[in-house]
Amino acid sequence: MAQKCVHQGCGKEFTDANADDVCSYHPGPPVFHEGQKGWSCCKPRVLTFEEFMSIAPCAQGKHSTTDLPPKIEKKKAAADADAALAAESKKNDDNFGPAMPRTPIAMPTREKTEKSQPVAAAPAPAEKATEVDEEDDPTLEIPDGRTCQRRGCNATYTKGADRSATAPDENCEHHPGAPIFHEGSKGYSCCKRRVLEFDQFMKIEGCHKKPRHLFVGRKKAPANAQNTEGGEAGEEEVKDVRFDFYQSATSLTVSFFLKKIDKERAVVMFEEQSVSLDLPTTDAKRYRKVVSLYGPIDTAKSRYSIMGTKLEVVLAKAAVSSWPVLRSDDRPTGEIFQVARAGKIER
Repeated sequence: MAQKCVHQGCGKEFTDANADDVCSYHPGPPVFHEGQKGWSCCKPRVLTFEEFMSIAPCAQGKHSTTDLPPKIEKKKAAADADAALAAESKKNDDNFGPAMPRTPIAMPTREKTEKSQPVAAAPAPAEKATEVDEEDDPTLEIPDGRTCQRRGCNATYTKGADRSATAPDENCEHHPGAPIFHEGSKGYSCCKRRVLEFDQFMKIEGCHKKPRHLFVGRKKAPANAQNTEGGEAGEEEVKDVRFDFYQSATSLTVSFFLKKIDKERAVVMFEEQSVSLDLPTTDAKRYRKVVSLYGPIDTAKSRYSIMGTKLEVVLAKAAVSSWPVLRSDDRPTGEIFQVARAGKIER
C-alpha cells in the first residue's frame, strides 16, 4: 500500500518496495520574515510563495510517515533554552537576593484614556479568489512524478495512468486563491480556515474541486507565434524579459524574470565573457539570449538556479572589481549600483 512521506519538501508516495529510496527534504522549519520566505536549514530567500515551494531540498535521508524533524528539533531546542534560562535566573537570585519591590504605577484617568485611545485600522479587503480554468493538453507528454500545479493539491502523476474522458474523476481538491500569512496565521484567500503551523497550512483541505489535475497545462499558440530555429512548432518567441542584479567584489547575481521555465529543457552556458540562455517554458514560450558581460568571469565557479518565476545566475568574477554595468554594450549612467546584499548600496 502506498504511503506519503511527511518530510517537508518531499511529500512523495512510497511503498515497502521503494522505501529505501533517497528522500530529499528540508530538516528545518520554514522562515517568513518581512516578505521573504525560506527554510531555516539553508540560505535561499525568495519573495513569492511559488518560488518558496520550488527551493531545492538541502538534506537527504529515508522516507517516513511519522518522523517530523522540525517539530522534534524545535521542542528540544525550546526545552534546552528554558532549562538554561531557569538555571541562570536561580544563579542571579542566589547572588543578589530577592528583587526590590517596585513602585506602583499610577493608572491614567478615564478622560485621558478615552482621548489617547487609538482608532483601530480598518481591515484590509480580502484578496479575490481567481479560479484557474485550465486543463492539460492531451498532446503534451506528462513527466513521471510531476506534481499538480494547483495550490494545495500536491497529487503526483504516475506514468501510464488513464486520463481519458471516460476515466474516473481524479478529484483535484485545491485552493484557487492566494496564500495569506498575517501576524502568525496562515491560510488562503479563497476560504476562511487559518492555522498557526506551516505543516498544518500545507494540510488545509482544498475548498474547490475539479475532475482532472493540472500537471502541464495547455499549449498556447497565438496567431503571431513563430517557430524559431531549433525550437518546437507553435512556441511563442519571447523577445525580452525583465532582469535585475546586484554585486559584491567577487560575484554578481542576476535575476531573469520568466515564469514556468522548464527545468528539464533549459540550457545555461557560461563563456569567458558571456552567458548563453535557452529557456523554454511549460506554457509553450521560449526565450533565447546571449548576454555579453562587462568583464570576464570564472566559468567553473559560476552557477544558476531555476525558480517558479525567474532564473537566478551567480557570476563569479575573474578578478576582484566593481562593474559599473552588467552588459558590455551598456553605457554607464553614473547611477548608484547595488553592492553586496540586495537593499544595501555603496555610497
